[in-house]
Amino acid sequence: MFVVSDVIDLTGDDKDDLQRAIALSLEESNRAFRETGITDEEQAITENKASLKRTHTEVWSDSPNPHDRKRQENCPVGLKNVGNTCWFSAVIQSLFNLLEFQRLVLHYSPPARVQDLPRNQKEHRNLPFMQELRNLFSLMVGSKRKYVDPSKAVEILKDAFKSSESQQDVSEFTHKLLDWLEDAFQMKANVKPLKAALDENVNKLHVTYFLSTGKKFENTEMFGQYPLQVNGFKDLHECLEAAMVEGEIESLHSAENSAKSGQEHWFTELPPVLTFELSRFEFNQALGRPEKIHNKLEFPPMLYMDRYMDRNREITRIKREEIRRLKEHLTVLQQRLERYLSYGSGPKRFPLADVLQYAMEFASSKPVCTSPVEDIDTSAPPFGTTAQGSSAPAEGSGATSQPSQQQQQQQQRVPIHKPFTQSRVPPDLPMHPAPRHITEEELHVLEGCLHRWRNEVENDTRDLQGSISRIHRTIELMYSDKTMMQVPYRLHAVLVHEGQANAGHYWAYIYDPHHRCWMKYNDISVTKSSWEELVRDSFGGYRNASAYCLMYINDKKPFLIEEEFDKETGQMLSGLDKLPPDLKEYVKEDNQLFERELEEWDAMQARKAQQEKLALAAAAAAAATMMTPNMQGIIMAIGKTRSVYDKCGPEAAFFKAIKVEYGRLLRLAQEDTAPQNDHRLQHVIVYFIQNQAPKKILERTLLMQFADRNLGFDERYEALLLIIDIKVSQPNNSKKCILWHQDYRNFRETTIFLMIGLELFQKKSFVEALMYLIYAYQYNKELLSKGPYRGHDEELIAHYRRECLLKLNEHAAALFETGEEPEVNTGLNIMNELVVPCIPLLLVDELEEKDMVAVEDMRNRWCSYLGQEMEPNLQEKLTDFLPKLLDCSTEIKTFVEPPKMPSYSTLELCERFGRVMASLTLSRTPADGR
Repeated sequence: MFVVSDVIDLTGDDKDDLQRAIALSLEESNRAFRETGITDEEQAITENKASLKRTHTEVWSDSPNPHDRKRQENCPVGLKNVGNTCWFSAVIQSLFNLLEFQRLVLHYSPPARVQDLPRNQKEHRNLPFMQELRNLFSLMVGSKRKYVDPSKAVEILKDAFKSSESQQDVSEFTHKLLDWLEDAFQMKANVKPLKAALDENVNKLHVTYFLSTGKKFENTEMFGQYPLQVNGFKDLHECLEAAMVEGEIESLHSAENSAKSGQEHWFTELPPVLTFELSRFEFNQALGRPEKIHNKLEFPPMLYMDRYMDRNREITRIKREEIRRLKEHLTVLQQRLERYLSYGSGPKRFPLADVLQYAMEFASSKPVCTSPVEDIDTSAPPFGTTAQGSSAPAEGSGATSQPSQQQQQQQQRVPIHKPFTQSRVPPDLPMHPAPRHITEEELHVLEGCLHRWRNEVENDTRDLQGSISRIHRTIELMYSDKTMMQVPYRLHAVLVHEGQANAGHYWAYIYDPHHRCWMKYNDISVTKSSWEELVRDSFGGYRNASAYCLMYINDKKPFLIEEEFDKETGQMLSGLDKLPPDLKEYVKEDNQLFERELEEWDAMQARKAQQEKLALAAAAAAAATMMTPNMQGIIMAIGKTRSVYDKCGPEAAFFKAIKVEYGRLLRLAQEDTAPQNDHRLQHVIVYFIQNQAPKKILERTLLMQFADRNLGFDERYEALLLIIDIKVSQPNNSKKCILWHQDYRNFRETTIFLMIGLELFQKKSFVEALMYLIYAYQYNKELLSKGPYRGHDEELIAHYRRECLLKLNEHAAALFETGEEPEVNTGLNIMNELVVPCIPLLLVDELEEKDMVAVEDMRNRWCSYLGQEMEPNLQEKLTDFLPKLLDCSTEIKTFVEPPKMPSYSTLELCERFGRVMASLTLSRTPADGR
């Protein structure tokens, strides 16, 4: 807790002023002492809506493979989310990475003397919590696990709130955690050195209350994290300025009669760690519930607190007054500039410079007209007749061949009917706007005026913009002189919340000063990040994520983040060397348990590998049966060698048959076929050819196919078998051959999973279809990682996997909307057991935009319920469920075992898969991977 010193000076004996001072003091005390930190309206809501209570639920299960849970060298340890506790992970990681705080916790020793032992329930609770926190910190220092379980410490903390029978928010949990730590430190046996450490963290605030009479008074209070309002401010300094000055404050040098009431806050001392709590939640009176403020709020990586210090009170007041004056002038200039940029009196307004330019262009435009005369044909009348309709004089007649002038005029006056020209624009209307009548002299004068006015307007606009920019720059640099940059605080941690007021997910960005980079602590996932990612997720305005807590540390006190060194050797302490003896043994025991788990897993995997090796050997022995998809082709190839057999003997006939069959399969491999006619399913050789298997693998596979005893038993084939047996018995790379055949078996299994998943999807059995499609996608992805022709079309499987999840999400939401207990539970079970565990699979590859959009659609579907009225039990279930849905971790959860896979003959598989693929109704025709 931090101390607040409120300086107040009462003069005179005015009872009204005294009562007002007491009221102000009580109001400030209530605000500062209020342990919950929420408004009365919010408190009423939390009391009336028990739906916000959360229950303990497992968000994910550990991977069965302990190597997935093994810590990478020098990588920070994550914290497991044990059920709506991502806030705990964010807070604890921020404190743990303050190395001085880490050392205080690790070297804490409980009271040894009888008189120092716990005397009440509070102390009985704080000591176990402190011990569990020591254990947790020690594991975070020296564990070989990727992440550790904080359940014991979390449960102690949460039990304290269960007894109060009221829902508490995350900020209250944080306050309570820090309260317990301080209480536990005060119970420690060696109090004197600890007291010095605590005094080092005291935050003293000098608050001056001004009354309308010009009088002032003082008070002393306590507060924890410094609360700041977000709404209406664009950056952290604006928030702090508003918090430090409340009400209208006149200058101390003003006349007494003109003084106004208000408060001024000045820090007299600052702690090494300065924490700001950003109030991003407000109560909506109309809707009767709290809402989150998503406005953008910027904060700097380096914060200078000089302007808020009591010792800089006078210079800060002068600068604030100067800023106030500049902002007033800025407002006037911006209003003047707006008149230039939005000129006009109607609803539509335009830049004045553009208006003058348009007027200049209009004045200099020349009218362009078209006359109907142009559309009249003045040639000889049609069909050889005159205008009067009489025939023209015949050649050689006595009449003159030249028409009279009167006849020509009559011919010209006769219009030709052209239906598309009769409705044209009247001849006196120009084709584009232009002055009807303007003399050269008028145009010259007008152009001169407009040109001059436009230049004047542009110059005025530039001058205004320049003045505004200079004022902005002056305000920005107001506190940039060295005297106001003596109290630097560097950003240490940013705690982020994503979601709405009633539900969401928490994580933290923490600066690593030794590697000079930002790290993202998201439950069990700890990854390297960047300032750009922090800004995107923390400033607000991007999706529903924004910072709710900022932790700054005094940049002139490096001991907060300095590593510890051995006093004798001078070497930096790391790992177990940082721990006291009791915790060192505790971590060693846990590491030994984990090492045993690794050894047992490795032994089990070795046994499985041996069993698989035996199974592969048995599979290879039976490969001839499995790999004879088209006996007719081999029989035909042998039949074509009859003449060769008769002329050259069995060996020549054998090579001829091999060549014929390989040529046939090569042609099949080169065909461009539809997915329903996939030759790879019919012939393993086609699969091998398309994937460029080694020549020896192809030869041996062909030999094994020809060695099938079911092909025939005539004398000729018996002779060929003798040759084949000799070839098969020759040395070969059997390990490579087995691996290639295992890949083909995996391809068949993937095909079966895909086929069954698509069949179930078409039958609208989405629950049953999902696991088949999930495993089909995963297996297919592994195949495609070895080559583009090893599996099926990835987009096709991804499409149906995505559609299946969307269908299940919609079905679960519909069940939830019924409000009936059985249906609601069924819907949430579908989400918790099927949909939520699959979301990381869609998020793991950010390049898959359609998958990202699908996840957002699913989340938005459930977040839309936050604004709706519903029964308290439904609200409770929704509040418990949403954090799991909004968890943005891409950590792959453990799934159930793959569905049972029935066996199919090659003929059955080809026919059934062909029918399924032919029945697909996608708008596109996906390729089959080739």
